[in-house]
Amino acid sequence: MVETRETEGPRTVLVGVTGGIAAYKSAEIVRSLIKEGLHVHVVMTRNAQEFITPLTLQVLSGNPVWTDTFHLTREQEIGHISLVDRAGLFLVAPATANVLGKVASGVADDLLTTMVCAANRIPVIFAPSMNVNMYENPITQGNIRKLKRLGYGFVEPAEGDLACGYQGVGRLADPQEIVERVLSRLCVKDLAGETILVTAGPTEEAIDPVRFITNPSSGKMGYAIARAAAQRGAKVVLVSGPTGCAPPLDVSLVRVRSAEEMRKAVMKAFPPATVVVMAAAVSDFRPAVRSRHKVKKHDASLTIRMEPTPDILFELGKRKEQRILIGFAAETRSLVKNASEKLAKKNLDLIVANDVSRKEIGFQSDSNQVKLIGKDGNVSALPFLPKRILAHRVLDQIGMLRKKPAKGSRRGG
Repeated sequence: MVETRETEGPRTVLVGVTGGIAAYKSAEIVRSLIKEGLHVHVVMTRNAQEFITPLTLQVLSGNPVWTDTFHLTREQEIGHISLVDRAGLFLVAPATANVLGKVASGVADDLLTTMVCAANRIPVIFAPSMNVNMYENPITQGNIRKLKRLGYGFVEPAEGDLACGYQGVGRLADPQEIVERVLSRLCVKDLAGETILVTAGPTEEAIDPVRFITNPSSGKMGYAIARAAAQRGAKVVLVSGPTGCAPPLDVSLVRVRSAEEMRKAVMKAFPPATVVVMAAAVSDFRPAVRSRHKVKKHDASLTIRMEPTPDILFELGKRKEQRILIGFAAETRSLVKNASEKLAKKNLDLIVANDVSRKEIGFQSDSNQVKLIGKDGNVSALPFLPKRILAHRVLDQIGMLRKKPAKGSRRGG
């Protein structure tokens, strides 16, 4: 399996909280990082404690909150050095103009700035938050440019209404965006150079302008794969049917509704793709005739004549050449047999098979339990996993397939 930090287990992230009104949002950031499987240690400035209590962040992180440079009674080693040594990344959110100025000038006069100064071997990311006039001040902007030149990362602030009553740039970036940037920075970029086309969600086949035929796919698996691929350095195009999923960062999203629209979008994005992951639940059938107007109940027939939709995966299999092609099989019986037949018929390199008759997995669920079936007939049964982890397990197969090209094929980007 290609190793990625996402699948190696929990990692340690330091979260620095400084004294701005957005400090309360650090609770959501910490909670989300924990949910992603990270170990989190929080460091707070004295001013930050005026906005949110250390106890809140201690409960959420499950670790003591660090506030005092000289608090050595609970340790045998120097805390601000040992914590940095054990961490994989240091996030400061919110980062005030004051702390940005101190770090840019090499000032280390409290625990947080001392730890940032000691963090020479790990990434440090700042998420600024302040009044728009403070943010646009030439001194602040100069400090930000200097820190960027020195290699510090930034999650740029948003524009809008500020707590101080002003409008403009200075709002803390959305907490989920901050978390995504952290995850991306931690991930090994083993898919850099790949262009990955992912499909996700259901399709809707219209009966009339207000009714359609669809399926219960949530799109969560496809979105998780697109998100994970982007985190691992790939250029990603996501063709999505109607879903309630939030668009992943750093992904080109193409929205479609019907199977025909999905086919057109996929074929347009297909030529530059080096890997295609068809996770969408494309409708197999559609009404043969679509009414131009809403069908009234008293005029409706109880029979709707159906016709097959385009078989996008079969078409891609005929045209795949050197590309890696991964499909999904949602089955209710004879899982391995039916999925293996689909793999062979559609010329796939790998198929992900799951039993959607089980209520706790598959459609709508945040977790799944699948079998990975290769062209060589090898079947790997994965344990019950969150889809965000399962996505990385599927993408790990790309590295293995790159090492074992099919006879006569030319693997490469």
